[in-house]
Amino acid sequence: MNENITNTGNKRKRRRKDRHNNEDDNDGIGSKQEGHKVKALNEIITSLILLEEQEKCDQEDWDKTHQEEKMLLEANHKKRTRAMFDYYSNLQDSYDSVDRSDGLRKRKSRAATAAATAAAAAAVVAVESDNSNRKGGGGGGAAGAGGPQRRLWVKNRSTAWWDQCNSAEFPEEEFRKAFRMGKETFDLICNDLSSVVAKENTMLRDAVPVRQRVAVCIWRLATGEPLRLVSKRFGLGISTCHKLVLEVCSAIKSVLMPKYVQWPDEEALRRIKDEFESISGIPSVVGSMYTTHIPIIAPKISVAAYFNRRHTERNQKTSYSITVQGVVDPRGVFTDVCIGWPGSMPDDQVLEKSALFKRACGGLLKDVWIVGSCGYPLMDWVLVPYTQQHLTWTQHAFNEKIGEIQRISKEAFARLKRRWSCLQKRTEVKLQDLPVVLGACCVLHNICEVRNEEMDPDLRIELIDDEMVPEVGLRSYLAAFKGSRLVKNS
Repeated sequence: MNENITNTGNKRKRRRKDRHNNEDDNDGIGSKQEGHKVKALNEIITSLILLEEQEKCDQEDWDKTHQEEKMLLEANHKKRTRAMFDYYSNLQDSYDSVDRSDGLRKRKSRAATAAATAAAAAAVVAVESDNSNRKGGGGGGAAGAGGPQRRLWVKNRSTAWWDQCNSAEFPEEEFRKAFRMGKETFDLICNDLSSVVAKENTMLRDAVPVRQRVAVCIWRLATGEPLRLVSKRFGLGISTCHKLVLEVCSAIKSVLMPKYVQWPDEEALRRIKDEFESISGIPSVVGSMYTTHIPIIAPKISVAAYFNRRHTERNQKTSYSITVQGVVDPRGVFTDVCIGWPGSMPDDQVLEKSALFKRACGGLLKDVWIVGSCGYPLMDWVLVPYTQQHLTWTQHAFNEKIGEIQRISKEAFARLKRRWSCLQKRTEVKLQDLPVVLGACCVLHNICEVRNEEMDPDLRIELIDDEMVPEVGLRSYLAAFKGSRLVKNS
């Protein structure tokens, strides 16, 4: 019994001892694991601190390098700017001292100097912008030097054809065939329009020269080529060519029309009367009048007003047009034009809407005649042929003399359309801009006629304009009396 109790106690002691040993072993293992965790955490913290210090050092080095590049770029910019303006100042002083006695050459030198300065400034901006993009991380240096600058950009287009035409070696005949005038006449037009159409160079691109501007307009009027072909020929954009045509035509109408299209003075009227009388034997004739139609695309508004019924019936194709009424002298030079009335209006209504009619009502055309076709009425100052049937021999002879005068204006309009082919077909010009273009064609026609510019014999056109006898053919009994006296005298 005692032995059993003793054995039981011993077992209990051994159990307690084993439990104590197990607890000690577990405490040792846990302490070791916690030590490993603390050590790993310390290593991570140390690595983060080292990375932060390395990043701070790299940032300081980058800032230092960026600041040095910025200072270098600013110094380079100031140096280039100072050199450019010093060069311009010296060049300007030399030009002022050399060209003080020659005003024309002085203006040309200043223009060339200004163009060179603008080009140099544009090049400097382009170089600096490129440097800033490469060195300053997307343009920071340029912004620090003086704000963001736009890069000079122009699409490359070939101007070989125009450069050839513009050269001094280009043949005169070829130039006249291309532009319907000789080089001297072309230079005269450019000189007269230079102050109006010239533009200054900008920091983005160089301005189109005056000669090229005028050439684009005249070529477009002479050939009637679409703007896309004009663009390829002159190396310019389509919208630029369209803008140049309108600008130059507007300048021609505002600057040259008062000079080349004007009613003759007293001395010129006497000469015109004598020349017409030598042609027909009819005295006191101061002009030959004719109205032609210019085809257009169907307008978006007032379509019926511009519908040309007679052209539609003859050509079997829907036609729209506007009218051009003109009075010419014995040489075929326009002395008065009325442009832009709708094609559905007959000749007599166009005449009543014109400024010539108002001046005649004010007494400007007293005791003189303007000869018109059978589409005009007989008035105190308008002389027309007989239109009734069964004419006498005297009336037939009178109509032949009237026809000789009327033929002068008709041939003048035929030369107008032959020389400026854009008038023979429907144009891309808007209806509201078309009177300016037609007015420019009349002015250029007068310049070529006055300067005796020869017409290319290959340019041929048959001028057909339907004439409609007015409902009231006699507007003045005094005119009928004066006309009958002319018939008897003839």
